[in-house]
Amino acid sequence: MRQQRLERILELLARDGHVSVARVREELGTSDATARRDLDSLAQQRLVVRTHGGASVLASSGYERPLADKASVRAEAKEAVGRAASALVAVGDVVGVNGGTTTAEVARALARADRLSPADGSRGFTLVTNALTIAVEVAARPHARVVMTGGTVRHRSLELSGPAARRSLEEVVLDVAVLGVEGVDARFGATTADAGEADIGRALAAAAHRVVVVADAAKHGRTGPQRLLELEGVDVLVTDRAPDEPLAGALAEAGVRVVIAVPAG
Repeated sequence: MRQQRLERILELLARDGHVSVARVREELGTSDATARRDLDSLAQQRLVVRTHGGASVLASSGYERPLADKASVRAEAKEAVGRAASALVAVGDVVGVNGGTTTAEVARALARADRLSPADGSRGFTLVTNALTIAVEVAARPHARVVMTGGTVRHRSLELSGPAARRSLEEVVLDVAVLGVEGVDARFGATTADAGEADIGRALAAAAHRVVVVADAAKHGRTGPQRLLELEGVDVLVTDRAPDEPLAGALAEAGVRVVIAVPAG
């Protein structure tokens, strides 16, 4: 129960940037004392900054939450988005995937998809990634080939970045690039948390016939500190809820197809 409250508070912060004790109390149906304790707990985990009467996200200061902390936030929505994105991959495709908790769900869905495991034992798909976590999800599957970039490992995201990673993508041709992001915004497009991540994401997009961005609804209207792609550079957005205006209008104007993921069960 407490973990669910903390996840809900993080969702509110991801959307609005700041949340007050009164807002937490109203949204979660708790007492002021419980709301304060929950905010204190998140602050102790370095997930938020405590302010007078509430808390703010750390993203504005450039802080990036560790991958393990992100994995539990909106887990069901990310799983649904991962399944829906995997359905866009055909047998034989070469798929580029960057790091992140949502793209990890895409990788899991690809690895488990019976339709991508041909009965004759031939290769179902090829995965190209700069993320150690993504490679691990798929590497043991006999029907999948995994290709990793070079580069230097970022300890928070476990992604390879830098000149070696970028160079290793220069001669790759992808059928589809599946990119996780920090936010999708009407004005700033798809954004991410780190300049190195943005650089590799753009390299994956440049190598692909189609670009698919995966982002749950908490990332609608949200911006990270680094721009990854303009909306015009995105072919498909896979999410778990239809975007509200102005994002919906901007996506339509840019010609982005929106796929709404359906939760399991």
